[in-house]
Amino acid sequence: MRFTHLNDAGAAYMVDVTNKQPTVREATAEGEVACSPEVLQALRDGSVPKGDVLAVARVAGIAAAKRVPELLPLAHTIGVHGCAVDLEIREDHVWIQATVRTADRTGVEMEALTAVSVAALSIVDMVKGVDRSAYIRTCGIVAKSGGRSGDWSRELPR
Repeated sequence: MRFTHLNDAGAAYMVDVTNKQPTVREATAEGEVACSPEVLQALRDGSVPKGDVLAVARVAGIAAAKRVPELLPLAHTIGVHGCAVDLEIREDHVWIQATVRTADRTGVEMEALTAVSVAALSIVDMVKGVDRSAYIRTCGIVAKSGGRSGDWSRELPR
């Protein structure tokens, strides 16, 4: 197996995408934040002391998707042309899904994962005063399209 971000000497480097043609690309990631029944009810009621948790998490996820090259040293700066972060209160967790789109030379999987991760961190931050046991349970890519490798999808393990 050959890793694309290692040169022949085994050193990490940024892959040169200069000669690649821009194509439409999309990636979707999902994650979950497990919370106590009391916090889930407070989220439904809008009574979390720090405010509208889901709105803050949505905006945090979108903002994070646009900052990936600042966080991941080998990531390319690309145009994030679209980013949707959806959140849903479920039976024992908050479900998060982020879909990121671009028309660029490289994919947006890291942008989608970062959007979900930061949205999840925002939820934990905003509910930790009420539920110290809240935690991020899953985070992963569930679909991608475009680019040389084409389309791909999967279900995350639960």
